[in-house]
Amino acid sequence: MMKLSFLKTALATLGCAALLSGPAQAAEKVYRLTMAESWQSNFPIFGDAPRNMAQMAETMSNGRLKITIDSANKHKAPFGVFDMVRAGQYDLGHSASYYWKGKVPNTLYFTTMPFGMLAQEQYGWFYHGGGMELMQKVYEPFGLLSFPGGNTGNQMGGWFQKEINSVADLQGLKMRIPGFAGEVLAKLGANPVNIPAGELYTSLERRTIDALEWVGPSLDLRMGFHKIAPYYYTGWHEPATELQFLVNKRSLEKLPADLQEILKVAMRTAAYDMYVQSTHASGENWVKMKQEFPDVQVKTFPAEVMSAMRQANDELLAEHAAADPLAKEIIDSQSAYLQQVRQWTDISDRAYLNSQQN
Repeated sequence: MMKLSFLKTALATLGCAALLSGPAQAAEKVYRLTMAESWQSNFPIFGDAPRNMAQMAETMSNGRLKITIDSANKHKAPFGVFDMVRAGQYDLGHSASYYWKGKVPNTLYFTTMPFGMLAQEQYGWFYHGGGMELMQKVYEPFGLLSFPGGNTGNQMGGWFQKEINSVADLQGLKMRIPGFAGEVLAKLGANPVNIPAGELYTSLERRTIDALEWVGPSLDLRMGFHKIAPYYYTGWHEPATELQFLVNKRSLEKLPADLQEILKVAMRTAAYDMYVQSTHASGENWVKMKQEFPDVQVKTFPAEVMSAMRQANDELLAEHAAADPLAKEIIDSQSAYLQQVRQWTDISDRAYLNSQQN
């Protein structure tokens, strides 16, 4: 009887152990994802965002979600992230939507638009004004999801070898400038091109291009453009440049529900962290740039040029909206949201800054 009692007790103990250890063992399964980024290895700020995201996802998942990142110098396709994630070659991507506007034109609206929203306004549109829903409407037919991937804030208008005094000075100007702004300048007679980050300095130095826009002091100081171009113009074309995390939908659906949510939270947090980091770095680097290179001339495009660019922008928006119902839906949504939120920006941030000039 004692042996039978002991056996029953042992079996009961083993049963309990099995029940307890089963979920624990299942929870230890590690899910591994791969990500392609458009940036070179160790590229600051832009490259920090996906790495911060991956680290947060791994920490929050207690090591159950691990993300390996391949830089552009490894996969050799800085502008091919969309295709690689769509094909399942990578589970995730980190890039900018307007890099593949030639394949899917409606993606360009989700990076930034000339004369458009500031960063805080654009985040409001994404998360509370219908922007996320419209972005998924564009990406889902390709088996992809897209999430905000980090904002640079208001970008500078670019580095120029010659001063721009009139619209005539834009004629034949060969400038590295992507996205909708490139279309605007093309309408005014310029020749926009898109060049990977690693080739920008050499292209400007050798006069392969006459001008380029990159970001702002946060990244421009490191790139050294101030050494080879004397004119630094203030912005109009990218008031809130948002990078994108691309996600292969099938890859996401293979993850348990909690890891899916962890990934989304990590992406959202890393995106905002990049905005903060970019703001800090631009303030810090602008001070260095002024001290070390006092001959750099900060310029604002003349009123005549700004007016022409705005008119060209409005005409192009109307053309895009007339040609594509989904483009019209996105353009109308952004316009309506900007009209609403800018009233608050005017009596808050603009009024505050104006008051400090007295």
